[in-house]
Amino acid sequence: MSVTYSSYLKLDELLALQHPLSDGPEHDETLFIVIHQVYELWFKQILHELDFLKDCLSRHDVPRTLGTLKRILTILKVVVAQIDVLETMTPLEFLSFRARLESGSGFQSVQFRELEFVLGAKNAASLERQLPGSEARRRLERRLAEPTVWDAFLRFVAGAGHVVPKAALDRDVTKPVESVQELHPVLIQAYRNDPMTRSVCERLVDLDEGLQEWRYRHVKMVQRTIGAKIGTGGSSGAEYLMKTLNRPLFPDLWEIRSEL
Repeated sequence: MSVTYSSYLKLDELLALQHPLSDGPEHDETLFIVIHQVYELWFKQILHELDFLKDCLSRHDVPRTLGTLKRILTILKVVVAQIDVLETMTPLEFLSFRARLESGSGFQSVQFRELEFVLGAKNAASLERQLPGSEARRRLERRLAEPTVWDAFLRFVAGAGHVVPKAALDRDVTKPVESVQELHPVLIQAYRNDPMTRSVCERLVDLDEGLQEWRYRHVKMVQRTIGAKIGTGGSSGAEYLMKTLNRPLFPDLWEIRSEL
């Protein structure tokens, strides 16, 4: 049998994955399911691109590095735009099926935790929310142990001939990325004299800003929909999300702007 549009994309299986749980079902539950399934598909693609980005940096392939960053940034814009669709759902429309979510929460998204880990926002405590021996636990353990995009970037900078401090290159990759003051003069020198490295730096700042924009829009959407109520799954809802704002992924790239 020849390949068709439907068979190639597995559309029969894909379109059979939306199962509202509310009585009726409530009209807006289908939208809620589709939006979050699409989020998970985009998270899968972003992870795919981030792994490729690390490979491009290790090979010092600047054109592919910049092209991959551009693609990730474009996907993030689509991810943020999906919130506009979610916000067409009023608080009462969400409440019509919210109880059916029981303990389910976006807080439990393993792929988003993977994405945070790859970008350097590592937190070993996240592993404890997954069953020992489960596939989700194994995936997070692997991401926790592997170098981040920032680590790949620092080796890229060193490969471009800049003397990157040993403390930055040899950091514990299982820990969150933190500022290294000794790195600042190196990055400033690269900004002033190395246009290639500067371009990569600026795209990484764009990536950092793009994820912060998604976090901001997400928290405002939650506040708009459930106010200060406890989130599904027992999280503190908007209060928890507010704590994630203004935490840069690549703090050194922001801090040097005061020193240029």
